[in-house]
Amino acid sequence: MAEHTPPTAAPERLGILLQGMGAVASTFVAGVIAANKGLGEPVGSLTQLAHIRLGKRTDNRNPMVKDFVPLAPLSGLVFGGWDIFGGDLYEACETAKVLEKRLIDDLEPELRAIKPMPGAFDPDYVKRLNGTAIKTGTRREMAEALRADIREFKATHGLTDCVMINCASTEIYVEPGPAHATLAAFEAALDADDKTIAPAMLYAYAALMEGVPYANGTPSLAADAPALLELADKVGIPVGGKDFKTGQTLLKTVLAPMFKARMLGVAGWFSTNILGNRDGEVLDEPEAFKSKEKTKLGVLDTILQPEAHPGLYGNLYHKVRINYYPPRGDSKEGWDNIDIFGWLGYPMQIKVDFLCRDSILAAPIVLDLALFLDLARRAGRKGIQEWLSFYWKSPMTAPSVYPEHDLFIQLTKLKNNLRHMMGEDLITHLGTEYYQES
Repeated sequence: MAEHTPPTAAPERLGILLQGMGAVASTFVAGVIAANKGLGEPVGSLTQLAHIRLGKRTDNRNPMVKDFVPLAPLSGLVFGGWDIFGGDLYEACETAKVLEKRLIDDLEPELRAIKPMPGAFDPDYVKRLNGTAIKTGTRREMAEALRADIREFKATHGLTDCVMINCASTEIYVEPGPAHATLAAFEAALDADDKTIAPAMLYAYAALMEGVPYANGTPSLAADAPALLELADKVGIPVGGKDFKTGQTLLKTVLAPMFKARMLGVAGWFSTNILGNRDGEVLDEPEAFKSKEKTKLGVLDTILQPEAHPGLYGNLYHKVRINYYPPRGDSKEGWDNIDIFGWLGYPMQIKVDFLCRDSILAAPIVLDLALFLDLARRAGRKGIQEWLSFYWKSPMTAPSVYPEHDLFIQLTKLKNNLRHMMGEDLITHLGTEYYQES
């Protein structure tokens, strides 16, 4: 492993810019404000609640993550961003109906003060939405307007450090094309107002050009476009993605490793969801669902490795459905029927009914990614941050390797990267009788 570069000191104040300030973003911001006021706990956040073991088990060194690595403090976070529906964050919380009215009323002054900037938008990419606060102009003009917004946000709040998280609606599925192949081609496409440059790419480009780490919480093609990965490497800025791992896929990355570890066969896995928030409305459009389907379907093949175990997983039938059901709102329900088989091929079944709250599960992911990406930048990391795979349905990786989807391997990778940053020994879980003193 390469020599570690310790991160520089954490900033006292960190700007968090959010692309799309709907249910997920407003729940995240309101939650941080509530935690800072003592009105709730940031449950689900590794940066705030998790511990990390250092050294041997007998050393009894188990500090909290936030005390081990230098992270920006919760009290120093400053929020801004863009949304095509305008308004303010109080109105966004009211519309989303994720949090109780009495809580958002307690936070009203702080939420009212956060007003999204008009967003870069193209209705061809999100066909079920019609925004009212939209930037106009060519692709180049919108990209430059986003860059100007970032600079103005930093100047207004006296900030030197920012990160950007994409919390917007899923765009239609896009395969990388000639305009996305190289940075030179991408720049030329911006100048030509090439419609194959999607809005999500404009935000990623603007962030990287302004030296802002970027994470993509959606399945949309953004910083994973080859041209933007080239840019991230050129400017030395970390990026991560994609698609927050919240409900059903989170369960798959726990259950599938169990089957693989015990060499239990899987004949079929049928997954269906109902949800009624804006995300559900957008995903009711087949072209947008295809983007989500790609990130959801890729998990099982990578974990189970059917090419290595054809008798156990070679004929697995995997189906995913998402259904828009307005009465459910943000409270998504995911059903999984899993047909497995064991000794001598005898069949068994597992059925899971996960009644989850999408934005409640996503909010701590947004927090952790913002703090860890800022940490990565201060540790000299650039390009794809594969150690943050823990948070993604479809983790970005170098082209030469496949993504790791097993949740617990991902957690080990994340914590070992933190240990490495701080010059601590990696945890290999060898027995104490094999442990060699350094």
